[in-house]
Amino acid sequence: MASEEQLRGQDVSLLDILDVVLDKGVALRGELVISIANIDLVYLDLRLLITSVEKLVQEREDGTIKSSREEMKEWNSLNEKLVESTSTRTM
Repeated sequence: MASEEQLRGQDVSLLDILDVVLDKGVALRGELVISIANIDLVYLDLRLLITSVEKLVQEREDGTIKSSREEMKEWNSLNEKLVESTSTRTM
């Protein structure tokens, strides 16, 4: 990976950045909880994946990306834990 000093002297275009993002892929995940007086009112689980379709298909075939069914099982498990922890806090 290039050091910061090496990158300062180079011009990087938006096309170069887009090429790297589509080739490597970028995954972002965040959680947002809106609460009042320690009562959770809104919970958002945000996920964003930016990659090329070719790269996504290749990694799916290699087994490095989980199937949507596996992802849903994980998602349900996390939601169940969240509901359990919320119900024990309010009691």
